[in-house]
Order: sequence, then C-alpha cells, then structure tokens
Amino acid sequence: MKKLLVLVAAMVLVLGLSACTKVETYRIAMITDSGGIDDESFNQGTWEGIVEFAEENDISYKYYKPLEVSDDAYLEAIALAVEGGAEIIITPGYLFEPSIYAAQDLHPDVYFILIDGEPHDAAWTTWNTADNTLPILFNEHEAGFLAGYATVMDGYTSLGFTGGMAVPAVVKFGVGFIAGAYFAADELGIQITFGDATYHYFGDWGPTDNFKNLAASWYVDGTEVIFSAAGGAGASVMAAAADQNGMMIGVDIDQSALSDTVLKTALKNLGNAVQQELQAWLDGEFVGGTTISKGITNDGVALPMDTSRFTTFTSAQYAAIFADIADGTVVVPADYAALVTFLADTNAADYPSEVDVIGPTE
Repeated sequence: MKKLLVLVAAMVLVLGLSACTKVETYRIAMITDSGGIDDESFNQGTWEGIVEFAEENDISYKYYKPLEVSDDAYLEAIALAVEGGAEIIITPGYLFEPSIYAAQDLHPDVYFILIDGEPHDAAWTTWNTADNTLPILFNEHEAGFLAGYATVMDGYTSLGFTGGMAVPAVVKFGVGFIAGAYFAADELGIQITFGDATYHYFGDWGPTDNFKNLAASWYVDGTEVIFSAAGGAGASVMAAAADQNGMMIGVDIDQSALSDTVLKTALKNLGNAVQQELQAWLDGEFVGGTTISKGITNDGVALPMDTSRFTTFTSAQYAAIFADIADGTVVVPADYAALVTFLADTNAADYPSEVDVIGPTE
C-alpha cells in the first residue's frame, strides 16, 4: 500500500509539472546573416518590420543567429527555427540563396521569404523556387537614381561610390546613382566630376581602417559626397566623412541618426516589403514559386526626405522626379549596357566604367 501511495504521488508530481511546463513556440522566425539585428542595415530593417507586424497581430516571433557564415550553419539555424515552431521564416540577403534552395525541400510545410536573392544550388548551376518560397528583389537602381539626382540638384558636383561587393543589388545601386547624377547635371546644364577614380568595390562588408583611409583620400582630393552601398563597411566611409568634413549617402535603412555626415539614405523599404508578404501569409494568400520586385511603384524604394540634410533640393522636386519614374516618363537603367544608352542623351563626360564588373563574389 505504501509503495502504491508513493507511485501515485510521483505520478501526480509528474503530471503537475507537465501541466505547468509550457513549451514556447515562435510562429515567425528570422535568420540573421553575417550581422546582427542592430547592424543599421539589412538585418535591422527586416527585423524591425517583423517585430512591428508580429506585435500588431499578436503573433510570436524570434530571430536566430547562425554560428558562422556558411550554408551549413544557415541550414542548422533554419532547422532550429522549425523545431521552435516557425511556420514562416524570413532570411535577409543573397547569402541565403543556397541554404533556402535546400531548406524549401527539407521543410515543405514551412513558408520562406528570401530577401534580395533567388534560390540556387551552391555551384550556381541549378535554380529553383518552390511553391513555399517567395524571393523578393528590389529596384535598387531606382533608389540609386533618386540619390544621385537629389545630390546634384542640391549643389554637389564631385561624387564617389563604394560598394561592398559587385553583387547584382550593389551594382544596380551604382548604375542608378550614376544615371541620376548625370540626369540632374543635364537638367542644370552643368558638368560633374565622377569617374573610375572614385568608384570602388571594397570586396567585403565590414568596416576597416583601409576602407576608411581610401574614402578619406577621396575627400582630401575634393570628393564632396560618397554613396556607400556596402553594408557595415559604410561605417568606414561615415568615419572618413566626419574626419574630412565630407558628406556620405547611407543605404538600405535610414542612417541619418548615425552621423551628421549622412546627407540622405537610398532606402529599401525592407519592413514594408516583409509586412506586405507576412499579411498575405496570415490571410492564407501566400503566393510562392516566383520572384517579385519592390520598387517605386509599390513602395519598395525611396529617399526619406524628412530626415535628409538637403539645403536646396525640395520635397516638391523629389515628388516630381519620383512621379516621373513611377509613370515611366523616366526609365532608370538597371545594368551597365542600359546605362551607356541612357547617358548618350545627357551631357555626361567621363563616368565610371567599373560598374561593368559584376558577379557573385567580386
């Protein structure tokens, strides 16, 4: 009888603990790339959009940071998110392309949003987007155009551009920046200084003293504004601008609060893009299997005029050029070949040719 009472007591204790122990699950998950959620760039912009959406809709959410930058580490983080209850996983950046290519088949009941990339194998030979995956690309060339146009219209005539690597998104930023700058110069009937000497890909995304010194040398030589589409490496340009009394243009999310040297930001509305597709998922209207683009016509890119440090470029001028792009009056080139044709109609003199370099790892 005594043994029976002990057994019953033990069972009651176990059942009591089971009732009190609740395994927390997170329906929305984000996997960070090489940075963190406070990187003042892609991760942060995406994460802030997720947090706002999830809290407004009372949905659990969590981010997972891989142990390293590798396809295997990304897949492990994705598997961890799935184990944690994730129904939809957001991955910001082209680095996730091979891991999502594999994950979409490994986890067919989970939805994936891949930002700034399209799923392909590690050898870049096979591309496939499954029905549970939605790749989102941006019209970076339009954002770059707005930045270049506004810069010249605001009175700057000596420009530079630094990119992290010559991946398609960064190349499009540069192409658009050149096009916008020379388009504005043509409108004003002036010449600007912008050539290969001040157009450079760092080859990395993190800040270094070497990057800072390069940008500083441009400022010393007379460059007034440098557009840096280089992720965290943009901090090097920002530091050089502060030291040399120059100005720079941020990228992806509004970086105006980081430094008085930020003239404006070529903005990707990452939060808006993610929220639009999360709403579709929540409504049972998720449509995967094909890539979508976010640009001027669907609130994908912009310049945040309320935090810009323009002195003469006005909101009315911005609205006018924005509308011209939206209705097709101005067709912004997205690659180097189209840029050459575009510039043939302007008074462009020597313009950067390094944008012709394009590839996944350059």
